[in-house]
Amino acid sequence: MSGPVGNNPYRASGVVAAAAGGGAISWCTTVKTGAFCVAAGSGYLVNTTSTAFTATLPCSPAEGDQASFVDFAGTFDSNALTLGRGGKKIKGACCDATVSAERGAVTIIYTGTTQGWIQTSQGNDGTMVQAEFVAATGGNQPTATGCIVCTNYKVHTFTGTGPLCVSNAGNSAGSSTIDYLVVAGGAGGGGGGPGTHSGGGGGAGGYRESNGTASGCYTTSPLGTGPCTTALTAAVTDYTITVGAGGAGSLSKNCKSTAGDDSVFSTITSAGGGTSGEAGGSAPGSAGGAGGSGGGGGSCTGGAGGAGNTPPTTPNQGFAGGSGKCNPAPDLSSGGGGGATAVGANAGCGEGGDGGAGATSCITASPVARAGGGGGGANVADGGGQGTAGGGNSNPTPGPAMAGTVNTGGGAASGSASTPLPCNGGGAGGSGYVVVRYKFQ
Repeated sequence: MSGPVGNNPYRASGVVAAAAGGGAISWCTTVKTGAFCVAAGSGYLVNTTSTAFTATLPCSPAEGDQASFVDFAGTFDSNALTLGRGGKKIKGACCDATVSAERGAVTIIYTGTTQGWIQTSQGNDGTMVQAEFVAATGGNQPTATGCIVCTNYKVHTFTGTGPLCVSNAGNSAGSSTIDYLVVAGGAGGGGGGPGTHSGGGGGAGGYRESNGTASGCYTTSPLGTGPCTTALTAAVTDYTITVGAGGAGSLSKNCKSTAGDDSVFSTITSAGGGTSGEAGGSAPGSAGGAGGSGGGGGSCTGGAGGAGNTPPTTPNQGFAGGSGKCNPAPDLSSGGGGGATAVGANAGCGEGGDGGAGATSCITASPVARAGGGGGGANVADGGGQGTAGGGNSNPTPGPAMAGTVNTGGGAASGSASTPLPCNGGGAGGSGYVVVRYKFQ
């Protein structure tokens, strides 16, 4: 370092010294424009016009050591200065800090191993900001730590209604958003016979998910793309997660099945699957019910499939059910329930329509298909097929139809017509499922 300049004993060429608590700060007037290591007792003029970079704090500081930083060009708001902790804590935490306010300035002092570096002053709101992450508990978890951990991300699954308790909402320097998958309960399947008629397949529960960009690179279904799929901003609160029950199957060809129940997380509601159309009812009664995905139409009068995406969401939460067919026997058959990504198939000649396909997401770190529609039924034993995670019919042996898969929101299949056997009831819809995922470190 050069000697004193003029009569000022604290000033040397390129260095300006100023008294401060815990020792003097000597300002280096050579502007820093890239990453550098910090010397104890030094102050720095920092220019981040070209790029953001890191100032690494001393690895072996003594208690009372200080350092100061100032935004030389007024660009910290666009290119923040990161203060690398150098192996010591900053404000009691083992993570770096940033100074991100325009014309921000900050002076810090080392206080020992417990709190490490803390700030003693700031200018123009140039507070050191450290990364904070979402922290929460709740859900039906398969691990002792309370959630699935996927590298830097945590996943909470809910197979039944319960709370998600968020204790830290995080911040923009760390994480402050939550990805989600919300699947409603699927509807029950229609009843079949006695006679030659069968009710429609149950509609799948509504399926809504975020785009996955907030909590790591996992694969979403096609419904996780486009507008209105951004993750939700976290809040410190106890969210009530509602997981919809699956609907009951119809025990008679003259009755509709029961719709699935809604599933809810925060502002995201997925609607329960639509009911099956009646097998032996009048024209209005033989139409499938509207819901997250629509129910299949019954065979009597060739009932229309129920509308999907009801109430409407963007993207669609599900699709319509297929229509039934009412030509003379043996062509009587019912439509398949709608699924998350496809409509239920219309009934064929003596063949029940397949349920609409569901959606596959890797939000739980492995691909799982959910929200498929239930298969429609047909004359005698010729049952319909099934959508992804939906119930298949009991083909080739008459009897109770298959249920939707539990915790997938699958619609249930219709019971086949049963001349001359007793009535065949429709299956029960699959219960819903809710998943939340966030970055925790």
